[in-house]
Amino acid sequence: MATVYYTASSLDGFVVDEANSLDWLTSRAVDAGGDFGYEAFADGVGALVMGASTYEWLLENQPGDWMYDQPSWVLTHRPEIVADGHPVTTFAGDVAELHSVLQAAAAGRDVWVVGGGDVAAQFAAAGLVDEVVVSYAPCSLGSGARVLPLRTEWSLREVGRNGDFVCARWVAARFEGTSHGR
Repeated sequence: MATVYYTASSLDGFVVDEANSLDWLTSRAVDAGGDFGYEAFADGVGALVMGASTYEWLLENQPGDWMYDQPSWVLTHRPEIVADGHPVTTFAGDVAELHSVLQAAAAGRDVWVVGGGDVAAQFAAAGLVDEVVVSYAPCSLGSGARVLPLRTEWSLREVGRNGDFVCARWVAARFEGTSHGR
């Protein structure tokens, strides 16, 4: 079981552009079942956590039933943003307090830090992110929300390609020289 920040990024390190758009990402060729693809990753996820901006983006761009089967949390001080019928729990507090709840809910599977970057930074600053998996799109955005807006250290474990994306898996530097990771 690991806590994994699985995401995509522009070449210059942004997860969304200034307009909070993912058009730069969703217009690219990718094989969801291929190397570093979403399907294999999602099969190993037991619980997930995201920020309010990510949740609101999902509400706007993928309306309807909640798309995840796993227990889900949204970090927010505004619990009223959760849509009726979405089995989502809100949390406002220190992510270190939430982490053990996420691990228990994951029941031996991975915890997915969906993002955005600020949420991932909270978990990383607390030493709670074990792996970072990033698929880099062949574009730069110039500005927007950073993929991980704080200084951290990682050890490269695996690289690959999926469609238009260059993909990399890093493990936290505290695991360097161990067999942790995939």
